[in-house]
Amino acid sequence: MNCFIGHNGVGKTNVLDAVYFLSFCHSSNNPVDSQVIRHDQDFMMLEGTYNMEGGKQKGESEDLLYVTCGMKRGQKKHFKRNKKEYKRLSEHIGLIPLVMVAPSDTLLIEGGSEERRRLMDVVIAQQNRQYIEALSRYNKALTQRNTLLKQDEEPDADVLSIFEEQMAAEGERIFQQRTSFTEELTPLFQTYYEQISGGREKVSLTYQSHCQRGPLLEVIQRDRWKDRAIGYSLHGVHRDDLVMMLDGHPMKREGSQGQLKTFVIALKLAQFELLKRSMPTTPILLLDDIFDKLDAERVEQIVKLVGSDDFGQIFITDTNRDHLDHILSTSSHDYKLFTVNNGEICLSATSNL
Repeated sequence: MNCFIGHNGVGKTNVLDAVYFLSFCHSSNNPVDSQVIRHDQDFMMLEGTYNMEGGKQKGESEDLLYVTCGMKRGQKKHFKRNKKEYKRLSEHIGLIPLVMVAPSDTLLIEGGSEERRRLMDVVIAQQNRQYIEALSRYNKALTQRNTLLKQDEEPDADVLSIFEEQMAAEGERIFQQRTSFTEELTPLFQTYYEQISGGREKVSLTYQSHCQRGPLLEVIQRDRWKDRAIGYSLHGVHRDDLVMMLDGHPMKREGSQGQLKTFVIALKLAQFELLKRSMPTTPILLLDDIFDKLDAERVEQIVKLVGSDDFGQIFITDTNRDHLDHILSTSSHDYKLFTVNNGEICLSATSNL
C-alpha cells in the first residue's frame, strides 16, 4: 500500500495518473496527450518496472517487466515493453490490469451514456483483446456510414448496406460481451454497495441496447430515412447505456452526494473483483481522494475493505492524514507513506509486515 498525503494541487493525482498511463497508454483525465507535458518542457517520459509474479506473457523470459513511454511535443508517443516498441498500442491493454477510483467518476452517473459505455469497455478490453478490435471495426464502419448520411447527394444504398452489415456483425459481438459483463458485475457491485452503505439502500444496474429489439441489422436499416434526415446513425451499440437505480428510482435524480460516491466506489471495487478473477495478474488499485463527501460510517466500511487481503498493490491519495493513518492501523499490508509538496515526493514512513 502506497499512501500519498498533501494539500490540493501539489501533484498527488499526477502520481496516480502516471501509473494509469503506463497501463492504458493515455491519461486518466486528459484525452490530449500533448497536454500532459509540463508547460516549460519539450517532452515527457514515463518509466515503470513491474514484478508480474507469474503473470508474465508468452515469450517473456522473466517476471520483471519494464514499460516506458516517451513523447516529444508535436510528435506521436512511443510505447515500449522491455525496450521493444509496440506496433499497435492496443497490444498493451490488459498486460497490467488496473482500476482507478477518482472524484470525476461521478460523471458515470451524472454524465451522458458515453461515460457508462466507457466503463464497460475499459474492463472488457483488459480481459479480451478481440473486444478492442471489434469495437475499432464497429466505430470505423459507423464513421463511414455517418459520412455518407451527411453528404448532400443521395448516398448509394448498396454502399450503405455494406457499412450497416459491418456495424451489425461487430455490434452483435460487442453486445454479447457487454451483456456477460453486466450479468457478472451486478451481483458483485450490489454486495460491495451493501457493505459500504450498511444495507440502507438497494441498487441495481440494467444494460440497455438496441440489440435487444431484434437483429441489429434490421434495427439499423429500419429507420435509415430518419438517419439520412438528421445526418447520423440513431441506432447501434454506440447508443448503449447502463441504467443505474437506487431503491427503484434513477440514481441520477435521487442520490445524495454520499450515495453517488458510494455507488461509484462499489462499482469500481466490483470491476476490480471481476478483473482479479479473470486475469493472471492481480490488478493495481488507484484510489484518488475517495473519502470526500462520505459520512463516518461509510468511511469506516471502505477502510475495512481496502485494508483487507482482497487487494494487491494499492496507491491512495488524501489531504487528510487521519484517514490514511486509520487505514494503515487496521491493514495487514506492507505500506509506504509519502508526503507530496509542489511536485516533490518524499518518503516519510514505511512498514514491512
